[in-house]
Amino acid sequence: SRFGLFEICRDKLHDIRGKTDFAGRVAVGAVTGATAAAISCPMEVATVRMSNDATLPLNERRNYKGVFDVVKRISTEEGVSALWRGVVPFAQRAALVGVFQVATLDQFKELYAHQFNQKKGSIPNVFCSAMTSGLIYSIATMPLEASKNRMASQKADVVTGKLPYTSTLQTMKSVSANEGFLALYNGFVPYYIRCGGHTVAMFIAVQLLRDQYNSMQH
Repeated sequence: SRFGLFEICRDKLHDIRGKTDFAGRVAVGAVTGATAAAISCPMEVATVRMSNDATLPLNERRNYKGVFDVVKRISTEEGVSALWRGVVPFAQRAALVGVFQVATLDQFKELYAHQFNQKKGSIPNVFCSAMTSGLIYSIATMPLEASKNRMASQKADVVTGKLPYTSTLQTMKSVSANEGFLALYNGFVPYYIRCGGHTVAMFIAVQLLRDQYNSMQH
């Protein structure tokens, strides 16, 4: 939804302004990224809960049976609003992804076409642009990813009943103070492999589909 919304809104903004520049791409990327995150947050919470459950001690596991079981139990046991727990850092991260993945890809395609004489929209052009934007967005969003995961999987203190993490900034400050700032980048290499691989695969697939569609129009 993020990429689809980006292209639609970018083209609409171009119709209004009569141009597409980097500032416009950044604004559209941030808004559409955050919007897509808000829509998909329940599935993200379910994914985090299921993946983290297996790492907990046996007496603390929730023993979810599947995605729908997660959604059902969270809704009945914790309230529907719990499905959007961590939506703020998720949307903040997605806004940055929209900027650093989608908007910068558009910009890098032009840059590499100009600097390295690549044909804009060619597979080598898209590959180089996607790897670069994937690296930048991995560096920028890893702390928010770590915060989002901690907020989504946290449990209330058994004595006070309070959650340990209350906001993105508080989570990052707490982790930095207790474990060091670099703890927010634990697992960066597999995160970049995931983000870079996902970025390359997604945008090359989109380009191939676009090329196929355009060839069918002629």
